[in-house]
Amino acid sequence: MKDLDKATIIGAGVIGASWTALFLAAGARVAVFDPQPSAERAVRDYVAGAWPVLERLGMTGRGDPDAVSFHASAAEAVEGAGFVQESVPERIEIKHEIYAQFEPALDAQAVVASSASGLTLTEMQAGWRDPARFVLGHPFNPPHLIPLVEVMGNDRTDPSAVDRAEAIYRDAGKVTIRVNREVPGHVANRLQAALWREAIHLAKEGVASVEDIDKAIWAGPGLRWAAMGPTGIFNLAAGPQGLAEFCRRYGPSFHRWWDDLGDPRMDDETAQMLADGIAEATGGRSTAEIGAERDTLIVAIQKATAPLRR
Repeated sequence: MKDLDKATIIGAGVIGASWTALFLAAGARVAVFDPQPSAERAVRDYVAGAWPVLERLGMTGRGDPDAVSFHASAAEAVEGAGFVQESVPERIEIKHEIYAQFEPALDAQAVVASSASGLTLTEMQAGWRDPARFVLGHPFNPPHLIPLVEVMGNDRTDPSAVDRAEAIYRDAGKVTIRVNREVPGHVANRLQAALWREAIHLAKEGVASVEDIDKAIWAGPGLRWAAMGPTGIFNLAAGPQGLAEFCRRYGPSFHRWWDDLGDPRMDDETAQMLADGIAEATGGRSTAEIGAERDTLIVAIQKATAPLRR
């Protein structure tokens, strides 16, 4: 990777293993720490499975899948690393404990990014003596396939650390956005939560089945959203006059729809309804089979659109 010889992964679950594969593919040496005895085998197996996919995407030209090492402590793993991606479980006490373990061993200019999706940067900063080089670097699962990373600093963050994190992610093939104000769930999770809330409401009200509601997304607006976001799409929907005309023409309809949106709760009955619906839709296939199908589709979309994104 550009100006980065060594990266460290703290926490080697699914997210951490995926980050490991990505940084290896981008040409970094990767040090991994996870207290689970099975972590090394799991990470090596994950990288071996991800590597052919990364090769198909043309992302492994600089990489070596064997340039990975495993360490007995977090402090040992971060020594000499220019970038640390932390992906330990989303419990604040675990985050704070691991930061205390490795902060004294960090190089002065090292940047540390957390993959946290539910915790805020402010909450996590409380575990640091000096959080100036600590940023949010929230990916979408799996990080080696989905380009998005949400990056954030605040008034306790050195702005150069945010810039550095973005540069490293982009060099690894990621697409970054800046989160300018702290809100629970950041940006993309809130957007998908809003969509899923209405999907659940429609299913509970009997408007359509769980399977057909999912189908309404992947066969409809989901295809457009893979090309550009909703505001960009609507900018094209009223001809050459653009978004202002679209808002004038369709504003009343949107107001009517917004006023009728639901507010379901994730109680046991709702959870069971969703589980039954997805079981019927998937026809008894395992999550491993479905996940492999998802990854194949994502790779195909990435390969088809990559030349247009450059």
